[in-house]
Amino acid sequence: MSVEAREARQPWILLSPALTAVALFLFVPLLFILVYSFWLRTATGADQAGFYLDNWREALTDTFYRDILFSTLRIAAITTLVCALMGYPAAYFIARSKGNKAILLLMLMLPFWISYIIRTMSWINILGVSGALNTFLLWIGIITDPIQMLYNETTVILGLVHFLLPFMVLNVFVSLEGIDTNLEDAANSLGATRWETFLQVTLPLSLPGLAAGGLLCFVLGAGTYITPLVLGGPRDAMFANLVFEAIITQLNWPLGSALSLMLLAVLGVLVMIYNRYLGMAQLMKGLG
Repeated sequence: MSVEAREARQPWILLSPALTAVALFLFVPLLFILVYSFWLRTATGADQAGFYLDNWREALTDTFYRDILFSTLRIAAITTLVCALMGYPAAYFIARSKGNKAILLLMLMLPFWISYIIRTMSWINILGVSGALNTFLLWIGIITDPIQMLYNETTVILGLVHFLLPFMVLNVFVSLEGIDTNLEDAANSLGATRWETFLQVTLPLSLPGLAAGGLLCFVLGAGTYITPLVLGGPRDAMFANLVFEAIITQLNWPLGSALSLMLLAVLGVLVMIYNRYLGMAQLMKGLG
């Protein structure tokens, strides 16, 4: 074997453990889900193997699933917008801090040390009828009866923002850290105000990080089921809750497989659009 051929094979040899793990734990399960989606659940509850389009026909034509899908995308979009509006100022403050940047990043990472389920359920103790906020409002006399603040779309979005905001801040922070501050100083020396420098220099250069954070928040928000399950009401179910209901509650694995692949396809299209116009390099940088 020539030296050139050996050098060409060496990267694939080094990547073979990682590629094998990805194939076993990602593509093989997806293949099983794809096969399951064409099976048929009979009246007796058994799954009939074969190639049937009933599950896909139901998932694609039933307006109930379509409405839940649109509602899921809308909630994810609102959550992403709120995370962007709240996360960018926080990331800018951390990036421009001089002496306490490490402490601020540590505080930002602290929520990841607590279980996502515990963080979500903590809102029940805050916003519940007997929670901290109602207790405080009753104590100072603003209200006379507890306010029902839980189990609606607003609390679902609040819980998602609580969960996803650090992802937005980290991505924007990485993007801001990569900006040469000399560019801002040059703009100021040419007569631009701090606000004009931000709008014309800092913000455009940080847009890849903002877009990467937005993609992460949108995809993770659209695929979650714990937050609407804990903080939402019967009318606030998201698409992942339908998958959970079909597979776990109804034991209808073929329909649940079709629904999960349907959501995966929609989010996959969004990721491909992002990759087409912005590329995945910034996203990988933010995750790192």
